[in-house]
Amino acid sequence: MEDLMTKNIGEIVAANYRTAQIFKNHKIDFCCKGNRSIQEVAEKNKLDAAMLLQEIESVQNMTNDEGIDFHSWALDLLADYVEKKHHRYVEQQTPILQQYLAKLCRVHGDRHPELFEITEHFNASAEDLGMHMKKEEAILFPAVRKMVQARQTGSQMDKPHFGTIQNPIQMMMAEHETESDRFRLIDALSNNYTPPADACNTYRVTFSLLQEFEDDLHRHIHLENNILFPKAEALEKEMSTTATA
Repeated sequence: MEDLMTKNIGEIVAANYRTAQIFKNHKIDFCCKGNRSIQEVAEKNKLDAAMLLQEIESVQNMTNDEGIDFHSWALDLLADYVEKKHHRYVEQQTPILQQYLAKLCRVHGDRHPELFEITEHFNASAEDLGMHMKKEEAILFPAVRKMVQARQTGSQMDKPHFGTIQNPIQMMMAEHETESDRFRLIDALSNNYTPPADACNTYRVTFSLLQEFEDDLHRHIHLENNILFPKAEALEKEMSTTATA
């Protein structure tokens, strides 16, 4: 338990993603605000820190069915995974959700005007996420791959045009926070993705897909903010130290 108190919540989730559900249940942002301690989030959310720690420990003691230790993955492999799994998911699900939301606004918007706000937030998120992912795929991820290759071959790497890798990382993290904020609004407007009593099947499917989209986005951001980005910064620092030694 003392070990958990010395770690931030992002590190706890990075070590065992099952613990993410505990933070989700308590409406604690472990993605963009993963640098906070257990004590800090407990105080902010008016929770008993000891009880929160017990919940985390009970999950950690369970067998991990996923069996994926992302911490042990090579940086370029992790970048590939994020791009091919999470970026592709966003690209595939976005037009489906936009179509469903547009239909809900037409059919149910007069009785549920919050649907127009949900749609507005989702469309804004879809547009910004599209640009965000293109920047990662064109700038940040290639830079990560070049660093990995340079270390493997012992070759000198040219300094990127953006300077230190912290610069694009900080931009990506700021954009992650924007999207997390948007989905907090969608969550609230949809009553935690709970369809109203008069909801049709399309309504229920749409809310279920929206919740799935948010869950995937949380995992997507977590992998980058809490694992990929810190490891990339550490690798750049390591290579810089080696080059000047």
